Amino acid sequence: MRNHFAETLYAKGVEDPRIHVVVADISPAGSMGKFREEFPERFINTGVAEQAMIGICAGLALKGMRPFAYTIATFSLYRPFEMVRDDLCYQNLPVTVVGIGGGVIYSTLGGTHYAQEDVAIAASIPNMTVIAPSDPLETVAATEYCATESQGPVYLRLGKAGEPVLTEGAVDPWRFGKLRRIQTGDDVLILSYGVTMRHASQVAQRLRDSGRSVSLVAASTLKPFDKEGAAALIKAHKHVIVIEEMVPRGGLASEIKQLAWDIGATARIDTHTLKDEFVHCYGSHDDILAEHGISVEKIVAQAAA
Repeated sequence: MRNHFAETLYAKGVEDPRIHVVVADISPAGSMGKFREEFPERFINTGVAEQAMIGICAGLALKGMRPFAYTIATFSLYRPFEMVRDDLCYQNLPVTVVGIGGGVIYSTLGGTHYAQEDVAIAASIPNMTVIAPSDPLETVAATEYCATESQGPVYLRLGKAGEPVLTEGAVDPWRFGKLRRIQTGDDVLILSYGVTMRHASQVAQRLRDSGRSVSLVAASTLKPFDKEGAAALIKAHKHVIVIEEMVPRGGLASEIKQLAWDIGATARIDTHTLKDEFVHCYGSHDDILAEHGISVEKIVAQAAA
């Protein structure tokens, strides 16, 4: 995802001189390095000064630019939160705050580098849009939207590296603000976004192998959320499974539960999220997710119960 984001932003930067990249202590590589080399006047590294990163982006936006604030998720959103809220969202400025490694992707760096509450925090701010692409192809589409169409602040939650392509051949194209059907079925609806779409895809295949008819749907736009589309999908399935790398409150799981209550849905609803706690475990990304209870085996086992 990170590489596709950088490549897409570079391509848009070639076309549009309003695009600026402001980073905080991140060493640019690949296409991001190319952006810095070719457009040094539009690339700013503030060092370990995330509040300044957001403030500079706000100033650029007020001058008609389309800036991207880019660093690790905990430092793009948490450390400069006041500036994100007051400088960007209060003024409704078209700045994209890019959070690399949302959730617990920076597994071996521990809790200081986990952004397990980022979706809830970003979505709680008025005027803030939240997008979390499900694979590299959606990352391209989302980056293009942020660079050319967004009218206000966006929190763009990305993975880190090595995410598989999952949406090639999807039933629906990626559209901002809409749920996207990747595969369609009649019995089970699986909803996910971001890096855990990999888990969702594997769970879907396991359930199909056991004879279930499964719909796999990407909820990459988390705010504004496609309530109408979600309501129709919930009503059309007997069993709904939500998988997300986020704490239980303020994300997709709580959105789906509330919506199901509001529409009087009768479907069984299972949600798989991060725990509402800091898990003290050292290991890979999958190790940390498993410690939180997010694993293909556990999700499939609960679906069969």
